[in-house]
Amino acid sequence: MYLILLSVFFPILSGLFLLIRYRMPLAKEKKNTDRKTLLTLTGCFLVITVLLCAAARSTAGNSFTLFYLTKTLPICFKIDEVGVLFSLLSSVVLPCAGFFSFEYMKHEEREGRYYGYYMIMFGVLNGLCFAGNLITFYLFFELLTLSSMPLVLHNGSREAIMAGLKYLFYSLCGAYGALYGIYFVCQNSDTLAFTAGGILKTSSVSQHGEFLLFTAFVMILGFGVKAGMFPMHAWLPTAHPVAPAPASAVLSAVIVKAGVLAICRIVYYVFGTGFLNDTWVQTVWIILTLVTVFMGSMLAYREPVLKKRLAYSTVSQISYILFGLAVMDADSLTGSLLHVLAHGFIKATLFLCAGAIIYKTGKTRVDELRGIGKEMPLTMWCYTFVSLGLIGIPPTGGFISKWYLSVGSLKSGLPIFSVLGPVILLISALLTAGYLLPLTINGFFPGADYDYTKLQKQEPCKLMTVPILFMTVLSLLIGLFPDAVTDYLANIVSAVL
Repeated sequence: MYLILLSVFFPILSGLFLLIRYRMPLAKEKKNTDRKTLLTLTGCFLVITVLLCAAARSTAGNSFTLFYLTKTLPICFKIDEVGVLFSLLSSVVLPCAGFFSFEYMKHEEREGRYYGYYMIMFGVLNGLCFAGNLITFYLFFELLTLSSMPLVLHNGSREAIMAGLKYLFYSLCGAYGALYGIYFVCQNSDTLAFTAGGILKTSSVSQHGEFLLFTAFVMILGFGVKAGMFPMHAWLPTAHPVAPAPASAVLSAVIVKAGVLAICRIVYYVFGTGFLNDTWVQTVWIILTLVTVFMGSMLAYREPVLKKRLAYSTVSQISYILFGLAVMDADSLTGSLLHVLAHGFIKATLFLCAGAIIYKTGKTRVDELRGIGKEMPLTMWCYTFVSLGLIGIPPTGGFISKWYLSVGSLKSGLPIFSVLGPVILLISALLTAGYLLPLTINGFFPGADYDYTKLQKQEPCKLMTVPILFMTVLSLLIGLFPDAVTDYLANIVSAVL
């Protein structure tokens, strides 16, 4: 049980140590020595945290109560299958993006502050994944916003500060909507502990069913802010362009998944699918997810700035996951959970590729990157392979997850949406190809008028290329060997439904 606490509080304490030890900019006369020490410490902290997370995940089923806020509100942790899945994603993406940062952040000021908040965020994410009840989950959900916001406004420009404040405002508004729901859930249930099938009292459902449906909808909307669901999605394309590329990778691959995990907990562990299925809440929720899928893809297709284009792509792709959760079918839920992993590895790789391009060339717009495949072939091949996965072309993980989403939707028998859902997913896939592949085509085939005399190889160092390669391989392995993953997810789905 103490492994759970160590996986949560060791990275938080490590981050606080870095913030205190490196609270001032590194002195110029000993900057290289201090920076090497900082990176060595951060690297060790990341590796130890990953090992602690792996050890904690091996104790699935264990629970631990830390203390009580009141006599009936414990702060407790429990390892279950869903928490393990999301913890696995963060345990891969955060170390990869962290080691990528060691080179990318070389010319940034206040690296100690960046790595300090990065480690704190890692610990908070673990607390979120291993939260054993609704009140513990809410506590770490709020802490996640506070620990990740400094990464958005790291460079200190006016644009970054405004983006950070926008992220904070949207996140807090969403969290307060969720808190509103927690009050009423507490009044209409005997426990706040996550229980598959829901925790509402039968008498409350019969007496206050309509009001509890409204409460569930408010909580889905509130937690959906973090997941970038329409109409509270605007913080994502504002925050990503100003944040350092590795921070954008974590925001897009992991932080937005906190909203997905929250909604998964609310729908499947608090209210229950038996209560929400075939209600107006499910209908409106599905409409919002499909609107977000199409809108995000269209905005990404029209966006000329690379990182902002990828941010709009995240808005769209996360709602693929939410759509699968909203359908409430076994296959759709399997597709959603698989897309959590596939999208996490793919989108982190895309943002790291964008960061490598910006770091080596200084170019941020797609129309400036003609011939980039000739200059950075390894980076662009990785970009291309994971792009195919995001589009959903076999044999990639993205294809398998979208297949399950479509099959689950068609099997659900939902009026209109059982067919409309796969149609919109297909249109979105075509738009995804339209905004991702032109960079590959123009990068490797710049045309006869391209000036090859100015061509120079600019591949980044191994600290940047190895994390990109590693997550590219992971995204491909999910598609090449899907049975191992889907069999594992089937156990989760059977436990939840």
